Amino acid sequence: MELRTLRAFVEVIRQGGFSAAAKTVFATQSTVSKAIRQLEDELGTPLIDRARMTPTPAGEIVFRRAQTILAEREDLLRELDDLRGLRRGELRLGLSPIGGGTLFAPLFALYRKRFPDIDIRLQEHGSGRLEELLTAGELELAASLLPVGEEFAFQPVKSEPMVALLPPGHPAAAGDRVDLAAIGETPVVLFDAAFAVNRIIAEAYRRRGRAPVVAARTAQVEFMVQLVAAGLGVAFLPRMTAAEHPHPAVRQALLAEPGTDWRLALVWRRNAFLSAAARAWLDLSREVYG
Repeated sequence: MELRTLRAFVEVIRQGGFSAAAKTVFATQSTVSKAIRQLEDELGTPLIDRARMTPTPAGEIVFRRAQTILAEREDLLRELDDLRGLRRGELRLGLSPIGGGTLFAPLFALYRKRFPDIDIRLQEHGSGRLEELLTAGELELAASLLPVGEEFAFQPVKSEPMVALLPPGHPAAAGDRVDLAAIGETPVVLFDAAFAVNRIIAEAYRRRGRAPVVAARTAQVEFMVQLVAAGLGVAFLPRMTAAEHPHPAVRQALLAEPGTDWRLALVWRRNAFLSAAARAWLDLSREVYG
């Protein structure tokens, strides 16, 4: 059983197919398919239901164990690399497109100045996907929204109220604050499913005894604002992100709902080894944001 075979299997399950997994592991689809067949032959049992592209019961066990094995390998490499201190090495960091540039661009500049030989390997995804990559050991640190699962430790970075982006002519657009009662049954433009910010909105609606009517989903803040301006529905953003994306046709109002603050933190696997490069990033974040 080889690590590259386990990696291929994990990515097939994560990506939901052989073609997408092949792109992730930089291999051909036939190579990935062959690797999975070899793994199934070695273990003597099917691991993937090809009709639905979901793991079999045996596949669930292998998927869980494979993630642990791959994460331990990454920890081992980081610990060995840490022997060299901060003279060289890399930091595998994950950031969300929401607020990531505003909050972390200054940190990148300071970090590069202090530790010029550390290579930062950055990935940008929604918080849900970033947490998956943390669990697999492919990232060492990631920015995610609180609360996070017990398997993660965290360091808070920033807390912001949410802002409602209201389409032209919406009856609630006259005030500076708005609640979900005033928004009424207006459809909602949400982020893609991998973005944890959706949980904030879903929970707020749940406390009101209903679910949002989803008009569209997107991974791009600018496109979300344009959809609101076109009258498709209402959207919600952290205040600092909304302030960076004004639109003459869109009215912004603070969301007056309890428990809807956007709370960003730097997150890592609890009990995982943190390299000197990662600890330096956490120290710098604490220095800048308190």
